[in-house]
Amino acid sequence: MTVLRRPLRLLAVPGLALAVTLPAAGTAQAAPAPAGTAPAPAGAATLRPDAAAAGWLARQLVDGDHFETVFDGTAYPDQGLTADAVLAFAAAHGSDTAAARATAWLARPENTAGYLGDGTTEAYAGATAKLLLTAEVRGENPAAFGGVDLPARLRSLQTAAGRFSDRSQWGDYSNSFGQSLAVIALTRTPAGAPAAAVDFLAGSQCADGGFPASFGQAACTADPDATALAVQALAATGRAAKAAAGLDWLSKHQNADGGFAAAGAATSNANSTGLATQTLLSTGRPVAGLKGWSALVKLQQGCSAAPAVRGAVAYDATGFDPGNAARATAQAVLGLSATPLVALSAHGARRAAPVLACPAAH
Repeated sequence: MTVLRRPLRLLAVPGLALAVTLPAAGTAQAAPAPAGTAPAPAGAATLRPDAAAAGWLARQLVDGDHFETVFDGTAYPDQGLTADAVLAFAAAHGSDTAAARATAWLARPENTAGYLGDGTTEAYAGATAKLLLTAEVRGENPAAFGGVDLPARLRSLQTAAGRFSDRSQWGDYSNSFGQSLAVIALTRTPAGAPAAAVDFLAGSQCADGGFPASFGQAACTADPDATALAVQALAATGRAAKAAAGLDWLSKHQNADGGFAAAGAATSNANSTGLATQTLLSTGRPVAGLKGWSALVKLQQGCSAAPAVRGAVAYDATGFDPGNAARATAQAVLGLSATPLVALSAHGARRAAPVLACPAAH
């Protein structure tokens, strides 16, 4: 399965920052939970958009503990989206039963290795960084997660220049998202983030203040998702001036509806808006951040929607699509809750998955 999963990763698009291994749009979609899947236990009704979104997400887990991606008619385990969901549950401070099950699934050695690589011939920087962050947020021991010392593995992928790079027969697909996640995750460790890694990320900033999705471009083209994540990483490591320039860039590229579009696109989407809003609200830009928060709420399925989809966040204004709703909702929760990744914690989270509060007539 490791060999099969790696080619899927070659189809990844960098536009959705936290999902380092996202498949290209239109090629693969998150599989909905099949009929008969045991849902996460429902909690009390809630008016909080983040809690309702996370509660809906918890009920979409396949077998109650993971997500799958369908590619050419075949469903594959999706560790990246599963980790995104765990982070979303922590951000909403709820759905902890589902989060615990998903974390246990991620910690199965076969699932860990299938996502990170075997550590010898195959080792993926972005996936390792995300899984390290997930383990930290859950309060797990990151030095023994799925049989892997995640901090040590990640540090072993740092080059002399400070970049975290893949070690793979398929080539190096590491990017700005993985670099930022690595800096954030390692900042949370006792040893902290390596200065060279922070310097490398800071040095990738474009002249206009934004950050590119990929390194080594002939022309530095900033990406909203990459910029949002880089700002969080730099703010967490004391690079205030670099972070401020990135925030200025984000504010200038906010759409009139308050949302953010993917690089090269014009229409706001929940993934880009969720990450940018999380960054703006958690780093002292409340005016722009609240506009983003309002844009996310407008994409959330409310009481007029079918009960099964209430709380979910649509990818964009075209409406709810079950094929991309889980991924969109996972990242939208980050913006709705506004807690930065460096401070995210599942400690004290409520166990049940709440439902959106609606009048009895609905």
